[in-house]
Amino acid sequence: MLDLLTTGATEAIRWEELGLRPGIDLGLFTLRFYSLAYLAGILLGYWHLSKMVRAPGSPMAQRHADDLFFWCTLGIILGGRLGYAAFYQPALFTGWSADEAVAWDLLRLWDGGMSFHGGLIGVTLAIAWVSWRGHLSFLRVCDYIAVNVGFGMLFGRLANFINGELWGRPTDVPWAMIFPGDPTGLPRHPSQLYEAALEGALVIAVMLPLFWKTRARWRPGLLVGTFAALVSGGRFVAEFFREPDSQLAAFARESGLNMGQWLSLPLIVASLALIAWALRRPPLGSQRAPAPA
Repeated sequence: MLDLLTTGATEAIRWEELGLRPGIDLGLFTLRFYSLAYLAGILLGYWHLSKMVRAPGSPMAQRHADDLFFWCTLGIILGGRLGYAAFYQPALFTGWSADEAVAWDLLRLWDGGMSFHGGLIGVTLAIAWVSWRGHLSFLRVCDYIAVNVGFGMLFGRLANFINGELWGRPTDVPWAMIFPGDPTGLPRHPSQLYEAALEGALVIAVMLPLFWKTRARWRPGLLVGTFAALVSGGRFVAEFFREPDSQLAAFARESGLNMGQWLSLPLIVASLALIAWALRRPPLGSQRAPAPA
């Protein structure tokens, strides 16, 4: 198989020939597309959330959307980075006392290395804080936030591709690519694009019509359950084509699944249970008051 892949490497698409660059050189510093992707996803999500809260049935006002913009941004950054360190590269924590460079690496967000599951935890805590402080329905606020996460997922995965990072497993498919950072030089799946499609574009294509064209917003838990099922299911599938992180390659071989797949499994089960629970309950506004005696 390796001989076949090596032979096909001369015909594979070379990433550097696409003219991609990890950022825009502004002289004093390079503005990374990875940073711009997160910024674009957050701003687009905030714009769309502001549009959603003006529609009938919103569980919150614009001032709550403004608070969520700040706290969820913080949750994405801190949760995503700390989650990456905890789940994928613990050396970013343990190396602090031994190597100052490793400690600095924990703060280098512009170089990539963010965990979806860590970001999910951070955003959930942010929603819980805003909901508690504003006396809002936590579950319904989660529904509204979930509709907008696909924007950030799409841009983030495209940024991974533009950075030439997190490539896929070796393959001989016609669209296989050779990435400059890969020491093997083998053609690989452009798994970043698979993830962009499954975790970003598909989520947007399902969640926006579900909110605007159906009465899903009136069933607490249905939107966030659907979102979690789509993202975790898409992540589970995409991981079959993605090369495991080098420090977790042995773990993937021994366990049979990548770390991302193990983290996605409980989320898949929980999301399906939440969808079933939401569909079994009557939608908001359907309960009629008892007739006066």
